[in-house]
Amino acid sequence: MKTDKSDEDLPAEEEKCALREVIVEEPVASEDSSEDYSSEEERKTEKPKHDIPPEYWHIQKLVKYIKTGNQTATVVALCCLKDHDLSTEINQTAIQEIGGLEILINLLDTKDLKCKIGALEVLTELSHNPDIRRCIADLGGIPLLVKNLTEPARDLQILVAETIANVAQIKKARKAVRKCNGIPKLVDFLDVNEVYLKTPPEQLTADQKGLVNMAKAATRALWAISRSSKNIQVMMKSGSVPLLARLLRSIHMEVVVPAVGTISQCADDPGYQLAIQTEGMIRDIVRHLATEENPMLRRYCAETIFKCSENALTRDMVRQAGGLDPLVNMARNPKTKEDKPLLAAVTGAIWKTAISPENVERLDQLKTVETLVKLLENVEEDEGVLSNVVGALCECLKFEHNRSTLRRADGIPHLVNLLNYTYPPLLENVPMVLRECAEDEDSMRIIEELDGVRLIWSLLKNDSPRVQANAAWSLVPCIRHATDSGEMVRCFVGGLELIVNLLKSPDTRVLACVCAAIAEVAKDIENLAVITDHGVVQMLVDLVGTEDVLLRQHLASAIAYCCAWGSNCKMFGRLGAITPLVQYMADEDPDVHRTTALALFHLSQNPFNCITMHEGGVVTFLLKAVSTKDYKLQEAAAGCLANIRKLALEAETVHLIRKKPESSDEDEN
Repeated sequence: MKTDKSDEDLPAEEEKCALREVIVEEPVASEDSSEDYSSEEERKTEKPKHDIPPEYWHIQKLVKYIKTGNQTATVVALCCLKDHDLSTEINQTAIQEIGGLEILINLLDTKDLKCKIGALEVLTELSHNPDIRRCIADLGGIPLLVKNLTEPARDLQILVAETIANVAQIKKARKAVRKCNGIPKLVDFLDVNEVYLKTPPEQLTADQKGLVNMAKAATRALWAISRSSKNIQVMMKSGSVPLLARLLRSIHMEVVVPAVGTISQCADDPGYQLAIQTEGMIRDIVRHLATEENPMLRRYCAETIFKCSENALTRDMVRQAGGLDPLVNMARNPKTKEDKPLLAAVTGAIWKTAISPENVERLDQLKTVETLVKLLENVEEDEGVLSNVVGALCECLKFEHNRSTLRRADGIPHLVNLLNYTYPPLLENVPMVLRECAEDEDSMRIIEELDGVRLIWSLLKNDSPRVQANAAWSLVPCIRHATDSGEMVRCFVGGLELIVNLLKSPDTRVLACVCAAIAEVAKDIENLAVITDHGVVQMLVDLVGTEDVLLRQHLASAIAYCCAWGSNCKMFGRLGAITPLVQYMADEDPDVHRTTALALFHLSQNPFNCITMHEGGVVTFLLKAVSTKDYKLQEAAAGCLANIRKLALEAETVHLIRKKPESSDEDEN
């Protein structure tokens, strides 16, 4: 079919109906006539003719009329085609096999409005199929769709936006929309008068309804397009943030849902998170969170809060807008538990908002810990929800009273059982919440009875550095508060070798957490002897050149407690650990000062180390540390100074003894 049709006058309505009747009532193609559009090779693989319904051949006949007819025949054929159920696979196949997609896309480049609208109505329906979306993108349909966004006809624009919304589910199409400069055009359609957005549909004029419907279609298209991080940046530059904020205040739910979905999708971008905060969207998002009749809307609201609540100001805004109450109520509601995506979003939002202590106070009033423990019992098959629940518990258990609440709710056995799962995000969170439990003596006894420490230790073998780091960090209080930590650790076959070998990890956080765990292990002299045999001294010395503050803090602590066995203290000095440790005292972090002073104190038990320290200028740092208000730092610094001073006095005494006989000889002469 030619792309430019003549502008001849269309026949009267009666003639159209007659032509439509001719097309509809014309006999379907026979088996022989199918050779006009089926190759020999295709016929070998296609289903037997008696398995294909007559509708298949009728649709192909209509496509032929679209291809070869004039404007009137094309419009009528499109109308007839639209009457068929285009959601069924056989009808879609009928259109594809005869080249109907190419024809429909070609119609988008015509000048006839009715042909375009008819083609778009068919394409909108067909584009729900993933394979057809890909075909439309491959056939160059996106540039033509974007081009038609500039047409003045509102109905045409809406259909174009709806088609883009469907096709942009695939990556290639999203990229093509951006390359064709379609995003700014779609964003422009969001600019609807706020009065229309707040007026009931029955009170709107036809033109006003068109504007609202256009905003809905454009928002759906942007929702699909925003799956690309580059597209999100273009949307921000095009001014989408204030327009989406306005749409949030609409009473038209068919506009609000895609708007919130778009915001939720864009909230992955840190810049967009800040924009959501500055535009004051949180209050409207919290308001929609309480819309019980629309679970999808609630889900996207909760997802937005989940993603944005890494920011402390956003967490405060959620609390001030009253957002914590509906979140906990949804987690408690049995209907929510049946909708796993909604429950995952809700528990994720509770987790991130609980980072703020002020929010935990309100969550405690809502008995959130008990609610979360019940979720551990009821959603064991959903690892994503479990991961968020455990993360939320970890934040709540940073407060001592919640540890006893968890214990009374019988939540510790469920948490220990989760250590047997394999889902990495879940295994990152479980050790952290058990770390908080281990700070409570009664809870620690339960963990020991359930063999939880062994399970945590086994996570050190996990491939994920985050899991390894969190497991090692969790072991610190577990070892410290165990009934017989030394014997417990020695019972883990190969456990000490495993943790020492982790000092070879390339991940700085893993190294810091492992050093903290080794510091606890080394407090037992027998365990220290074992890790010394595994070469812990050399491995610790290899790390002293680090610039990472957290690693410096825990590395110094590990060195301090490893000095107690054999010649370890002397070996640290010989291997060159002293001078870098002295430089740690120049850091601004008080935690680094505390552990470094402790390490220097233990190392100063060796005279040669004292000499190295003195030559490295440690005295100045130690004198300054003695004057601080940190008692532990004062004590360690004073002890180190005492050892250095003691060595100096001994050296001075020896020097005087040697000098005295020489003076006596001179007097006799």
